[in-house]
Amino acid sequence: SRCCSLVSLRFFFLPAASTNPKAALKSKIVAEFRPQSLIDELLLYKRSEDQIELKEKQLSTMRVDVCSTETLKCLKGKDTS
Repeated sequence: SRCCSLVSLRFFFLPAASTNPKAALKSKIVAEFRPQSLIDELLLYKRSEDQIELKEKQLSTMRVDVCSTETLKCLKGKDTS
């Protein structure tokens, strides 16, 4: 088809990857890019940020004895028993 031949012609005029290591690296990065894994990483980061924000809000509304090790363990989510 005409579209494929235009794409082929365009790549025909690009410099060979072996002559341009920067271009080869860019091509490798683009070829190996997996958008779903990036999306998953960003979602995990966002959840982590949300948890931090929630804990900060909870702490701001509490009156806490920071000298109490048991209180600090509870805040960290550790079992005090």
